[in-house]
Amino acid sequence: MRAIQVTRLDGPGAVELNEVPDPTPTGDQILVDVHAAGVAFPDALLTRGLYQYKPELPFTPSGEIAGVVRSAPDGAAVKPGDRVLGITMLGSGLAESIVLDPAQVFALPDNVSFEAGAGLLFNDLTVLFALRTRGRLMPGETVLVHGAAGGIGTSALRLAPALGAGRTIAVVSTEAKAEIARAAGADDVVFADGFRDQVAELTGGRGVDVIVDPVGGDRFTDSLRSLAPAGRVLVLGFTAGEIPTVKVNRLLLNNIDVIGVGWGAWAMRNPGYLAEQWDEYSALLAAGRVSAPTPQVFPFEQAGEAIAAMENRTALGKIVVRVR
Repeated sequence: MRAIQVTRLDGPGAVELNEVPDPTPTGDQILVDVHAAGVAFPDALLTRGLYQYKPELPFTPSGEIAGVVRSAPDGAAVKPGDRVLGITMLGSGLAESIVLDPAQVFALPDNVSFEAGAGLLFNDLTVLFALRTRGRLMPGETVLVHGAAGGIGTSALRLAPALGAGRTIAVVSTEAKAEIARAAGADDVVFADGFRDQVAELTGGRGVDVIVDPVGGDRFTDSLRSLAPAGRVLVLGFTAGEIPTVKVNRLLLNNIDVIGVGWGAWAMRNPGYLAEQWDEYSALLAAGRVSAPTPQVFPFEQAGEAIAAMENRTALGKIVVRVR
């Protein structure tokens, strides 16, 4: 079969499309023919050896797929021919076939395409964990989203209202990204330069209740200053490249929180959590309270360009690679 491989740590431009051996399921594993695979910011870091998880070379990136079951053991929840989603968290997804443990496989709803399905698990379940479990989002609260035109950002804009948010404010860097944020459901859009003053004006000086921040960098202090009393900044990543520091005396002034959001680590330490999340998320999907993403799709042969879009921050919405 064909698979994308990282054979040297020289960035997205160095990934290769190679012939590799077909995977062989063992025990109760499920073999899935991959139709589409999602790309996330950790994939870009992995191609340079900059992520905390450092797989041995060569390796295949992407931790989420959508496809069709080729084989499954008797008694499994899925059977050959079923459309499914799969999640590995990190790696193995950008290949024509993949083996997955039963806990990593979920039924793909009939009304969701392979491309949209490949783009919903990693980001949407991260945001669900961020807002519900870590952020303790309450009905009617205002949510501000940094990097609002990216994968995590558009997921936050789509999910926050379904989870009870009363208002969403998107922070973007260009007018083109503003249009992406509006399409994802943002109630208001502000630009990153001077966003603090814009947010103060929009909220009558009160500030916002929750900030979703996958960006980090030099805007972090102004994020703290943009919080309402008892507000929370949710730290999801550092796409700006700089990891900010916090002067903890700022937390005292308005009783505000800075909260780490490590969805993958939480899921791996809490067996069954992914299934709980999928049950909640799929119910929202079935009820029409949240829609599947509309990803930006790259062909298999351009997987390196797809990963590069994460690194250079040109991604508009979720990035997905069509495998077949």
